[in-house]
Amino acid sequence: MRMNCNAKINLGLFITEKRVDGFHNLESIFLPVPWFDVIEIQVADKTLFSSSGIEIDGDQSNNLCMKAYQLLARDYVLPPVSIHLEKNIPIGAGLGGGSSDAAFVLKGLSEMFQLNLSVERLEQLAGLLGSDCPFFIKNKAAFVRGKGERLDSNLKLDLDCYCLLVNPGIHISTKEAYSSIIPKQAKFNLKDINNLDKRDWQNSIKNDFETSLLPNYPELIELKNELTKLEPFYVAMSGSGSTFFALFKEEPKGYSFPTYASKCFQLSI
Repeated sequence: MRMNCNAKINLGLFITEKRVDGFHNLESIFLPVPWFDVIEIQVADKTLFSSSGIEIDGDQSNNLCMKAYQLLARDYVLPPVSIHLEKNIPIGAGLGGGSSDAAFVLKGLSEMFQLNLSVERLEQLAGLLGSDCPFFIKNKAAFVRGKGERLDSNLKLDLDCYCLLVNPGIHISTKEAYSSIIPKQAKFNLKDINNLDKRDWQNSIKNDFETSLLPNYPELIELKNELTKLEPFYVAMSGSGSTFFALFKEEPKGYSFPTYASKCFQLSI
């Protein structure tokens, strides 16, 4: 089985509260975007994980793809498999690539071995792997709360635009991102986004991580300024960074980020 595992961006990200378990509550809108990792799963003599493309640090046996297999194997009879990940989505980039990979492995294994797991069961299992993982089960625009696991996928978003994604190659760990964050109640209810003129998005829809991270990374300030010069109706960092995205009514022209990874595509939600 071969699967394209897409990334996501955060349209708004408010860190509203620190929880007693050490995690943080947030409010955000997650949108799937066409930047893909590729996973191939095959029955094998021994369960193994391998990767190509962007180098993945750490013990490969501890990769989220392997954790997804091991999680399912605890409750269901699975044969050994080989899992190969072609890593294209930048790591530590606020795009949810690792979470997507794990969720797609769960879905892929369920389909391959006819486990017939419900969406609800897959979301429950995905939540055990990471806060962003449940989103990639339904993989559709959603209003997100809690740690990222409380999803409202009935979100009706009036959005038809072009999206330019730019990643400057800076890895920002989740630990670093949260280390200096100051939780506060959201000043705008993202569920009301359709009632807000898109010309007002920039002033109302914020990513709280920008306040804490940008002073430490002049390159990110410069990147946001360069994107702003292209006159989008909205520009922001995704997740805990370092990827920025800009939204345009018309396809942007004349931009150049030769040393950065970038993608431009039409986004219709």
